[in-house]
Amino acid sequence: MTIPPGLSVSNSKMTNKVCRLHKSLYGIKQVSRQWNHKLTHTHTLLYLGYKQSYGVHPLFTKSTNTSFIALLVYVDDLVLAGNDMSEISSVKFVLDDRFRIKDLSALRFFLGLEISRSSHGISLNQRKYILDLLVDSGLLAAKPVSMPCDPAFKFTNTRSASFSDVTACRRLIGRLIYLSTTRPDIAYYVQQLSQYLFKPLQSHFQAAIHILRYLKSAPSQRLFFPAANSLQLTGFADSDWACCIDTRKSITRYCVFLGSAIISWKSKKQETVSASSYEAEYRALAKLTREIQWLNYILADLQVHATAPSVLYCDNKSAIHLAHNSTSMNAPNTSKLTAILSAKRFNRVS
Repeated sequence: MTIPPGLSVSNSKMTNKVCRLHKSLYGIKQVSRQWNHKLTHTHTLLYLGYKQSYGVHPLFTKSTNTSFIALLVYVDDLVLAGNDMSEISSVKFVLDDRFRIKDLSALRFFLGLEISRSSHGISLNQRKYILDLLVDSGLLAAKPVSMPCDPAFKFTNTRSASFSDVTACRRLIGRLIYLSTTRPDIAYYVQQLSQYLFKPLQSHFQAAIHILRYLKSAPSQRLFFPAANSLQLTGFADSDWACCIDTRKSITRYCVFLGSAIISWKSKKQETVSASSYEAEYRALAKLTREIQWLNYILADLQVHATAPSVLYCDNKSAIHLAHNSTSMNAPNTSKLTAILSAKRFNRVS
């Protein structure tokens, strides 16, 4: 570290000196690792009987015969939840004794998320984050639109001139990526824009502005998790075929519901080029299967037991048949090729 401004250096020999860093400061790359090391290896939480989740490492849980406590850590922000107030007060006292924490009482705001709670359930939105984004972009008075993107627009790295302010475009798309945490309706379009961060075009910036105008139409749109809800995981997987104009790769899209509440969604370009539509759909189905398996691990850590087996939905008959008959994957290469070519005759069903 260089000597901070304002530090008087009376000796001329001190002009070429630097400062040695003894403690991790907020904002540097190592702070997350150091914080996790402090909570685990020094037995801060593990000594109190908490167990670290293998599925989500920042999650710590502690269960007894009569109580259950969950603690979620994000750098220096912590969220405590449980049904034993005495245990919650105890762990807050220990953390305050070692780190001097500040208790913000009931959860209202967390990392740009606004949380509201009632007897009917919990609501989650990013209204303030959206309004701040509109103010910073100068679009608070812009005319809203009803769709996040023009249906006729095609995402590509050609057909437009380069955007002059690359840093501003990257910053805007990065903020939209974080906003997709609570807005699954823009996840696909933000994923498309994030592919061109290395060299954004004017058309990409205009598409990002279009998304902001769409967000202005409903900044308070929220996710709702009802209190009376079933505990069955349901997943929906879909994929296009060679949709990307530049690479001809397919886009995997899926979402997962816990009862009637959506808890996970994703849109991502596949790593390889699929030879047929059913192959692209099968890859999306496999990706959804891994996501549901990961969610089951998290629910097990939270002591949430599913009321029924998880259900996966797919709209491609060939992919469904292949999922039911795994022995077809061991067929000779000629049979695979015949299956791929004949798969084009199947129609999509709802």
